[in-house]
Amino acid sequence: MRIDALDLYLIKMSMVGEFVTSFGAVQEREIVLVRAHAGGASGWGESGVDGVPLYSYEDAATCWHIIEDFLAPVILAHDWPSGGLGPAMADLFSSWRWHPMARAAVEEALWDLEANLQGVSVRQLYAGERESRERIPVGISLGIQDDFDLLAAQISEALDQGYQRIKLKIEPGKDIGVIEKVRHQFGEIPLMVDGNCGYTREQGPILKGLDPFNLLMIEQPLAQDDIPGHADLQAEMKTPICLDESIHSLRHARLALDYDACRLINIKASRVGGRTEGIAIHDLCADRGVPVWCGGMLESGIGRLHNIAMASLPNFQMPGDLSASRRYWHEDIIDPEVTVESDGHFEVPDTVGLGHRVREDAIQRLVVRSTSLTRE
Repeated sequence: MRIDALDLYLIKMSMVGEFVTSFGAVQEREIVLVRAHAGGASGWGESGVDGVPLYSYEDAATCWHIIEDFLAPVILAHDWPSGGLGPAMADLFSSWRWHPMARAAVEEALWDLEANLQGVSVRQLYAGERESRERIPVGISLGIQDDFDLLAAQISEALDQGYQRIKLKIEPGKDIGVIEKVRHQFGEIPLMVDGNCGYTREQGPILKGLDPFNLLMIEQPLAQDDIPGHADLQAEMKTPICLDESIHSLRHARLALDYDACRLINIKASRVGGRTEGIAIHDLCADRGVPVWCGGMLESGIGRLHNIAMASLPNFQMPGDLSASRRYWHEDIIDPEVTVESDGHFEVPDTVGLGHRVREDAIQRLVVRSTSLTRE
């Protein structure tokens, strides 16, 4: 089988409110979308990149360049199997060390394409022979706020909406004091924090000062390349450490577990190069008895639906950073939009493909740049 065409879209989506982490503030997202065509069907994927290289060295411009100039020519010239398109692409580019977010966008599109060709759901393809859940619990991630009253209002709203877990972004100077106030006002709600690599080993005493607050976890407090430092910190803390930015591949996940550097892992498919690698990390952690959960990259509805489908796998034991479309976007590019049920769960679509219609009209309104790449 041959892939007939790859369509690329760069869109800009304005967020409902500014989202602040230790990396910086985001008010508008540049999002790269990929649509793959073959056999009269198509499939959609989304990259986790943004317009600026904050979370990753990749950005929208590099992602576009890598897909258009390097990935697409190979993909369009390749003879593909009738099944297993996502894993086949992961194998084809297994020697690549870099640009995981570009690869992940195309791989997602191939997973969705195959689901549509076979008349099955993306959820079913991701599960394979594994069990999958029809409903998954949902958590929410809240950015850093200078005004505690505003943060408290956001927490109250999230709890009222049924979210199963609250994640707060922290940075030095906005950590222990904030969490102390949250615990005082809200009691023992399910709570975790995310340092986004914002702390150093020398600031370990600050991080250990979070132990009394009975947190579900502290996510990625130290630098992304400091797995040994996380191991030393975890040995001194009762709060579970979760690694995010440190995990770029199955090898990194195995290394982190061998070092006892964490007790949970956040799987972001864009960060690790695609759903195939993400599922492999899920399976490794399941074998080691280490829970995983699905992190978010401020995705549009396309990436969000892929996340929801993957998070239905059995070792995703913690509520993910998935959230409703309206949590981030005035208008999403899928119909219907993703909504949270009153008990804080998502229904995982099990109809063909992603299970929601992609709104091409909305994409055309938001598009900054587009191209269609075809095989010769």
